[in-house]
Amino acid sequence: MRKLFAYLGVIVFVFTVSVKQSQAQIVNGAFKRTDIIQKKPMPLTSVREADVFWSQKLWRIIDLREKVNLPLYYPTVEIDGRMNLIALLLSGIENGQLTPYDASLDDDFKVPMSYEQVKAAFGAEATTEERINFDTGEREQITIQGEIRPNDIKQYMIKEEWYFDKQTSTLNVRIIGICPIREFVRPGDAPENVQRQKLFWVYYPEARPLLSTNLVLNPYNTAQQMSFDDLFIKRVFNSYIVAEENVFNNRGINAYLTGKNAMLESKRIEERIFNYEQDLWEY
Repeated sequence: MRKLFAYLGVIVFVFTVSVKQSQAQIVNGAFKRTDIIQKKPMPLTSVREADVFWSQKLWRIIDLREKVNLPLYYPTVEIDGRMNLIALLLSGIENGQLTPYDASLDDDFKVPMSYEQVKAAFGAEATTEERINFDTGEREQITIQGEIRPNDIKQYMIKEEWYFDKQTSTLNVRIIGICPIREFVRPGDAPENVQRQKLFWVYYPEARPLLSTNLVLNPYNTAQQMSFDDLFIKRVFNSYIVAEENVFNNRGINAYLTGKNAMLESKRIEERIFNYEQDLWEY
């Protein structure tokens, strides 16, 4: 009887192995890609205060309507586990991976917000309306739950610091925080009366582990895809400066210039930083 069971066990094992070998190894594409979940943030060199003899903080705007910035806006609906930047940030906040900070006060990451407060900033808080119940003819209070509209995010503000490291003789930049900006029209206003609102700040070093495990779609070459962290670290985006650290309490450029002059001032600040490094050398 024991020999019979042993023979049956061997037969079942051989049959199972043959079935597994007959099944094709499915690869969704021409080659097997590395699992992005295993990716780690790009390591950055440590910076000592003693090695920095010049630095300046800047605030930039990334406009998602520019063609080069479209990978941050699309896809508007999750496709194959891929989502856009605002959906990823909201997912991290809801899961407790990221801490949002109040953008209405300052950008020093001092006042944390809850997920409910983030929803309220989107205008997605629950509201109460009085309606008539047609069955009873009485007035009732109805609670209407608002919803987050990620497509309202048309811009991001980036807070960063440029510094010159005398140890390596290089001009470097580190992103400090990211703030989504919502564009919307208030009910009853004309369509051209667009309102802009900074929703919350996210401390970028805290967000790097999450950003590094989610891919950005490369519309030109899907074999050379990068993560959101790679996109920001490698500066694969277009932006313009809206404020610089100064003695006027970090006032924005639009506080003293408008229109074309404001854009020229933004270019002037960029050229000054670039020339600062160039002027340190003799040719």
